[in-house]
Amino acid sequence: MPNYILGISAYYHDSAACLLKNGEIIAAAQEERFTRIKHDHAFPQHAINFCLSFAGIKSEQLSAIAFYDKPIIKFNRLLETYLSYPGRGLKSFLMAMPLWLKDKLWMQDLISKQLKYKGKILFPEHHESHAASAFFPSPFTQSAFLTLDGVGELATSSYGIGLNNKIKILSELHYPHSIGLLYSAFTYFTGFKVNSGEYKVMGLAPYGEPKYVRKILDELIDLKDDGSFKMNMEYFNYNAGLTMTNDKFSSLFDGLPRKPETNLTQREMDLARSVQDVTEEIMIRMAKHVKSVTNEKNLCLAGGVALNCVGNGKILKENIFANIWIQPAAGDAGGALGSALAIYHQYFNKPMAPKNGRDTQKGSYLGTEYSAHEIRNFLKSYKLPYLEHSEEEMIEITTDILMEGKVIGWFQDRMEFGPRALGARSIIGDARSSDMQKKMNLKIKQRESFRPFAPSVLAEKVTEWFELECESPYMLLVADVKKEKQKRMSLDEENLWGIDKLNIVRSEIPAVTHVDYSARVQTVHKEDNRIYHRLIERFNEKTGCPVIVNTSFNVRGEPIVESPLDAYKCFMRTEMDILVLGNFILKKEEQPKFNDDINWKEKYELD
Repeated sequence: MPNYILGISAYYHDSAACLLKNGEIIAAAQEERFTRIKHDHAFPQHAINFCLSFAGIKSEQLSAIAFYDKPIIKFNRLLETYLSYPGRGLKSFLMAMPLWLKDKLWMQDLISKQLKYKGKILFPEHHESHAASAFFPSPFTQSAFLTLDGVGELATSSYGIGLNNKIKILSELHYPHSIGLLYSAFTYFTGFKVNSGEYKVMGLAPYGEPKYVRKILDELIDLKDDGSFKMNMEYFNYNAGLTMTNDKFSSLFDGLPRKPETNLTQREMDLARSVQDVTEEIMIRMAKHVKSVTNEKNLCLAGGVALNCVGNGKILKENIFANIWIQPAAGDAGGALGSALAIYHQYFNKPMAPKNGRDTQKGSYLGTEYSAHEIRNFLKSYKLPYLEHSEEEMIEITTDILMEGKVIGWFQDRMEFGPRALGARSIIGDARSSDMQKKMNLKIKQRESFRPFAPSVLAEKVTEWFELECESPYMLLVADVKKEKQKRMSLDEENLWGIDKLNIVRSEIPAVTHVDYSARVQTVHKEDNRIYHRLIERFNEKTGCPVIVNTSFNVRGEPIVESPLDAYKCFMRTEMDILVLGNFILKKEEQPKFNDDINWKEKYELD
């Protein structure tokens, strides 16, 4: 009888579910994809239903359910924090308590009731779940691990060793001293949404100068050689207030927090650059310390901070470890996966399956999929004009459309698990185009113009185009475009300010080259995503360029599309030119007038 374990993460942000069958990851999805609520924190009923349906089982066939943290310990930490600030945290306390008293404290009963399940429900610790999500799916049977996030129960960072079917945490950094919350404080202060806009701060950093680094290190944190640190809580408000920072923080950084959606100034760019530099320094010091303690040759990373692909790239460049692997769903969604793996290997004492040198994450293509029959029925039911092709014809036509500089909605096979689109639910374009970045940002994605796009490159060609000697299938490493592909700036161009820098052609692939010549690289592997690989391969055969633009299939504030209907709506609401659903191609000019049933710019709250 198969051993099925369901992992769940919920009630903070990015709720998700994952299903293991005899230790193999067979299904995983975030709840937001189904409810269309970005970072949905609710109980992931839709994601659970998908996982069970994919396996064709009922909940009573589960060997166990794993929840990704220990709610009681987290509740105690909250109480202790509020009691430490008598009076000050009352409003925050009153806002938090209803959800705790209604659901979070009764998690075992809630899961049992929601899933009509009477079996084992187990609760590994938050950072144990992150560590398990990093080590067990990695290509390694022995490795050090480092987890970094905002906060779990008490821990905000941890490190240790994974060996065969066990992980052992050796040390932790505890709340309120948190690299994730430090970064979130600057995310809030620069006018972006906490737990959502951190990657925007990372993208903004190259426009700024590190003028506040000294202030951060002198006033905000006491950073030690081993990467541990203490935060000066006189500047922060997240312990007991409703904001991340306070008036003293504002005084230190030359004024009030930027109001969301107002113009960015050089101050925000300099703040972004400064906190990014400090974060990278902390990550590198921590990695060096982990190396010195464990003497392992491999490192696995997880936790929300591990989505900081610039920091990851810096660790890689330091050559501290021979190999690095990063969990693609590094944030709380990945906790669902990690909790299930922790229970399977550690509670049930099951061995790891043999590894063949690659990870067991399956390219992170673990979500829903739609057959040709289902897509055809969808198109017919809505009377939508389309042409159905063979796979090779579809590849040929899509390649030609890419070469014409058009923007394509690309929907194929199983949906990705994690925050990145990896060629299953993507919007794609020609990386050689000088105006593709601007066109995609403003006309398609409806997002801030400063944000760069990522390249998808054939894995076998990555070293010809980027300063990267290893694979990066999950878009979690940043590397420079090769020198010989870069274009030198004129003196006038060098002196441009802020966002104006972005519009300068600075490489043979300007659409994916950031202002500092870096790129957030996705290596595309034939064995992970055959069709996407074939598309880029054909593009390379015709153009000599094995790189295309890849961004997530959504607009700003919207979760990545899950279904053909989601994809069609996004296609029609934006200025995308073509939609490719499996082997079905839809042209915008042939579609009937689209009557939107919602004001989507209001529905999808800006992130």
